[in-house]
Amino acid sequence: MGRKLPNTPRSRIRAALRQLWLRSRERAKALKDSGYRCVDCGVKQTAAKGKKLTLEVHHEPKIDWDGILDLIAERLLNVPQVPLCKDCHKKRHDKETR
Repeated sequence: MGRKLPNTPRSRIRAALRQLWLRSRERAKALKDSGYRCVDCGVKQTAAKGKKLTLEVHHEPKIDWDGILDLIAERLLNVPQVPLCKDCHKKRHDKETR
């Protein structure tokens, strides 16, 4: 059995971000505002048996996934990690904001 690598794979980060997007209020609003219709051809989203059609939401401009993943790795994952209890963690943040 192989050992797990110490770093979170980029594919896992991307999958988590995709799930966040799929459940986001912004995505839901875009669908609702369009009346659940394709803004190019007007076809309507449906779950009717035998006619299931799901709309996708396009980003303008296109998402720079590599840039987002680089930023998350650089600013969140690849920095020194220090385990602290909740109280000490709060104290450190309070000290850093002074």
